Amino acid sequence: MTVYFTDQHEWLSVEGGIATVGITKYAAEQLGDVVFVELPAKGKSLTAKGEAAVVESVKAASDVYAPVSGEVTESNDAVTAEPSKVNEDPQGEGWFFKLKLADESELAGLMDETAYEKFVRDHG
Repeated sequence: MTVYFTDQHEWLSVEGGIATVGITKYAAEQLGDVVFVELPAKGKSLTAKGEAAVVESVKAASDVYAPVSGEVTESNDAVTAEPSKVNEDPQGEGWFFKLKLADESELAGLMDETAYEKFVRDHG
């Protein structure tokens, strides 16, 4: 399984043409306590860098963007029922949605973990 990151602080892990998407630990820390998550419906088509979800915290509401294009195969009902999961385990149980990749070549424009950590240090 390969994990990728975006400059908008989303992560995705890809396995068998399916990407699991969420926000990074850094994004969750910046948001503070997450109180509401709105996720895309199963079957919805998303385009890379298009709005995919909304996350609200005690500090702010933020859009979550699709890192790649594809069709939503599943949304994580656990985070809509219990938004604090996003803070507790943003890159694990706090994932947002899964999508079937439309174009695997879009992954080439994303960062690996080392590049993302450098990005956060330089732009944080």
